[in-house]
Amino acid sequence: MSELFSPYRLRGLEMRNRVVVAPMCQYSAVDGVPDDWHLVHLGSFARGGAALVITEATAVTPEGRISPGDTGLWNDAQQAAWARIVDFVHAQGALAGIQLAHAGRKASSRVPFDGRGAVPDAEGGWEPVAPSAVTFGDLRDPREMTAAEVAALPGQFVAAARRAVAAGFDVLEIHAAHGYLLHQFLSPLANHRTDAYGGPFDHRARLTLEVVRAVRAALPEVPLLVRLSATDWAEGGWDVDDTVRLSALLKEAGADLVDTSSGGTTERPSIPVAPGYQVPFARRIRAEAGIATGAVGLITEPAEAERVVADGDADLVLLGRELLRDPHWPLRAAHALGVPATDPGAPWPKQYARAARV
Repeated sequence: MSELFSPYRLRGLEMRNRVVVAPMCQYSAVDGVPDDWHLVHLGSFARGGAALVITEATAVTPEGRISPGDTGLWNDAQQAAWARIVDFVHAQGALAGIQLAHAGRKASSRVPFDGRGAVPDAEGGWEPVAPSAVTFGDLRDPREMTAAEVAALPGQFVAAARRAVAAGFDVLEIHAAHGYLLHQFLSPLANHRTDAYGGPFDHRARLTLEVVRAVRAALPEVPLLVRLSATDWAEGGWDVDDTVRLSALLKEAGADLVDTSSGGTTERPSIPVAPGYQVPFARRIRAEAGIATGAVGLITEPAEAERVVADGDADLVLLGRELLRDPHWPLRAAHALGVPATDPGAPWPKQYARAARV
């Protein structure tokens, strides 16, 4: 029996296996509206056998986009476009998840294939906001958020979450990693506030917990994931001990799983990159905080992914670049692990089953 291809339950939903598509920005939307590119991009993963397909970081407000090419979910046109994509994902037997995000001081960036740096107002850019007026790299100088702006954020996440559910999404993920706004509040490297949202751990964690509690209260039955950067990989920054502590609080607040990544607060951190290098973070959070976890980061081989789940390091395995290279990775992995087509977690769509009989 393969643990990787065993079903998994998220609240009232059953995933057909443990393979999840990690959020990957495409920088290809116009005015926040996903289009045919996103349909084919995300649909290919559902067709390839993944159990849960999570969208790219999707902004809850216009100024929350990383770049002008980011997707959003603050208006009816965006909601309708997402619904079309969700319908296709469902038709392939997969669940659809959406990552809700705010870029904070990393907003108004150029799309990567148009160069680096900031987008000026004259080219459609905007002034970023952040917990503190601390600039990231060569991006625009952010403005420190007012108390009223901070207080409004949970409601903005809730509004986007409601739209997501109306569009048919099965799973919600709150993005509190990779140096974006919620992570900026968490990390002392980016948060220099002196009010109730800055300073000690409890203050810096306040906003992330408020967002999770607000979304959970508004949508009590929807599976809710939180993506965290387990460490800033920088002295004086957010670290694994902080993440374990926050993860236990997130469980109390109603989160179902921590999607465990790392980095993003500093420009060039020294990271010991190797296959599965972030798996130990997921393992420790799962063991010490008592919350389910997802492992991500240079997991490429079927046997490696199988070990992560079988050894109890994480409940789910999230793949990114490997799925870009091979959207049918789940099908190849199932074959490599000897999973029969009749297994409940088998990823083969009905079209493949028909072809196999011909």
